[in-house]
Amino acid sequence: MNNFRIESDSLGAVEVPKEAYYGAQTLRGKMNFPITGHRISEDFIRAMATVKKAAALANLKAGMISKEIADVMVEACDEILEGKFFDEFITDSIQGGAGTSMNMNINEVIANRAGEILGGEKGAYDKVHPNDHVNYGQSTNDVIPTSGKLTVLMKSGKLLEALEELHDALLEKSKEFDDVIKMGRTHLQDAIPIRLGQEFKAYALPIARDIKRIKYVLEDFKFVNMGATAVGTGLNADVEYVNSIVGTLAEVSGYDIHQVEDLVDGTRNLDSFVWLSSALKIAAVNLSKMSNDLRLMSSGPKAGINEINLPQRQPGSSIMPGKVNPVIPEVMNQVSFQVFGNDQTITKAAEAGQLELNVFEPVLFFNLFQSIEVLTNGVKTLTTNCIEGITANREVCKDMVDGSIGIITALAPHIGYKNSSDIAKEALKTGVPVAKLTVEKGLLTQAEVETILNPFEMTRPGIPGKVLLRR
Repeated sequence: MNNFRIESDSLGAVEVPKEAYYGAQTLRGKMNFPITGHRISEDFIRAMATVKKAAALANLKAGMISKEIADVMVEACDEILEGKFFDEFITDSIQGGAGTSMNMNINEVIANRAGEILGGEKGAYDKVHPNDHVNYGQSTNDVIPTSGKLTVLMKSGKLLEALEELHDALLEKSKEFDDVIKMGRTHLQDAIPIRLGQEFKAYALPIARDIKRIKYVLEDFKFVNMGATAVGTGLNADVEYVNSIVGTLAEVSGYDIHQVEDLVDGTRNLDSFVWLSSALKIAAVNLSKMSNDLRLMSSGPKAGINEINLPQRQPGSSIMPGKVNPVIPEVMNQVSFQVFGNDQTITKAAEAGQLELNVFEPVLFFNLFQSIEVLTNGVKTLTTNCIEGITANREVCKDMVDGSIGIITALAPHIGYKNSSDIAKEALKTGVPVAKLTVEKGLLTQAEVETILNPFEMTRPGIPGKVLLRR
């Protein structure tokens, strides 16, 4: 018993570790929700501390708490923002109660630390109380969604930075490979020539659109429902506090935060989170598609396409010596699959809320935060450990173009579709190059064929050899 203190809540007495800064309600949450084994995100802890600091200052301004209590609560919040007491946040990321256990966790930690600063004992709550002081004028139902939006803003900055670096790396490769002619493929079959640089630019541009989409969506996350209390009506929150809390939060957080147009709407609806998840899913689609292409183009090296070389990052097999696998694109694929699944959970969680509150925010946040984090990490390793080190197998690309029947497409305007089709079939059957067959059949001269089949001319708009066109 010397290692515990007794705390009481509305359900009765609870034994809490004597030195813990959390209290009875936090401990009940931990015992009730042994779900994932993942505690709440450190960014989310910082976001809640930011909200509680702003609330203390706004309540002080409104005259709802004394300066002495406000000062020690702010000091406790600042310590949490510095990274202290993170071990005191013990509730699981997925929990019932719409995040009440999370909210009470930080309320109790701040109350116990602030009371300690004033000379009080942990668990006494006689100097600073979790509900009467730390949570004054608030509810889980405005604190948690606001903290969730702040967390998204914190985490998304790193994602956007990673995507910008990937975009720039892809553009650099598009310039480096602009003179590499290779076969384009549709339906996984030979089509017509394309420049490798054109392909890499076509990877960069969707990433630019992803960045634009995510930035646009994030503007919605700068509107929060602080002041709403339980259902959006602001009950038990002083009017001056309600009018100043969001402006104070903007000052404390450094973000351009505004109050939502309607607090009832802002308390019950989570469509902004679904919108962001959709933008992340689109980014994951683009990243996965690119990764698929990289794995195909680097396949082989002897029995595959082998047009590009990916950086060799680790041995590829425990049984096949010398084998090296495209592990970085593979992990990017898997990151994308995770984001796809998370998006489904986020969609369902937002849809399943009833009436004045969506109680499924914890699972929504858990999945959304994970999507942002794994995308950030995946994009970083894709850029650093793959894209920046890709090289082109120029001779392989050239040989494939020279030996392809796909180049017959450029001859079709000059010799007609039927003749082109017949030559393509014969070239495929005999192995004789398209150019040679065309000349042998007297359809074009050697000089004309060389003019029309200029590889660079086939990779930009127009009809190669248009001056020779005979119809």
